[in-house]
Amino acid sequence: MCFDIDSYPPIKKISGASVLHQDLVLSSKDGTEFAAFYAESSEPKGPAVIILPDVRGLYSFYEELALRFSENGYDAIAIDYFGRTAGINKRDDNFEFMPHVAQTKVQQVTEDVTAAINSVMKRPNYENRNIFTVGFCFGGSSSWLQAAGQKRISGAIGFYGHPSRDNRDGTRGPIYRVEEFNAPILALMGGADKGIPIEEVNNFRIALDKATIDNEVIIYDNAPHSFFDRKFDDFQSESEDAWKKILNFIMKNS
Repeated sequence: MCFDIDSYPPIKKISGASVLHQDLVLSSKDGTEFAAFYAESSEPKGPAVIILPDVRGLYSFYEELALRFSENGYDAIAIDYFGRTAGINKRDDNFEFMPHVAQTKVQQVTEDVTAAINSVMKRPNYENRNIFTVGFCFGGSSSWLQAAGQKRISGAIGFYGHPSRDNRDGTRGPIYRVEEFNAPILALMGGADKGIPIEEVNNFRIALDKATIDNEVIIYDNAPHSFFDRKFDDFQSESEDAWKKILNFIMKNS
């Protein structure tokens, strides 16, 4: 997992921002209901963001992140992965997520993202809005894979996803599918991430360049996995820079 259960995004709240938010139950292509959290800006800038959590699924960190996006003018939906195996109810800190992760399939995640996209497209006068995905760890690589699985996204953002690890359902990892990508990629990586060698990150950049996919692969030299956590005071500057890069990436590709 990426964050402690009591972690929050290292992003300052915007005082006075008007935000509406609610828990949602969305329905995927196969009829499965799954939980989501929707934060709606009162003054949207047009694009919307679909948030793909880490292996724990939907919890407070990602709900707070959706709120931070909406305070900056972007509607956001954070989705849960485990509607098929764990239902739609809220979960406590003792939720054993790994058995559910093992049953999660890439195509199902893609279909759940599609349901979230359809939901944010329903807002009046936003049928053709730009859509971005942003994910963390398991959700980071899942976000990049949306550049292959979705035709309606304008960019895919991933924090410390594994570029080359194949998925638990046997499908190939992001680096092996770059020829299928149809959207720009932003990768935000920790140079001190013990689980993702720098060589693999650099190989991901090389593969994206070779496939002529517009990309920004950022390595924060001394940052570990999960550095984007406001409890990590030592990585405040890296987190602030990463947040700025996300907002700039959205503006650039909208």
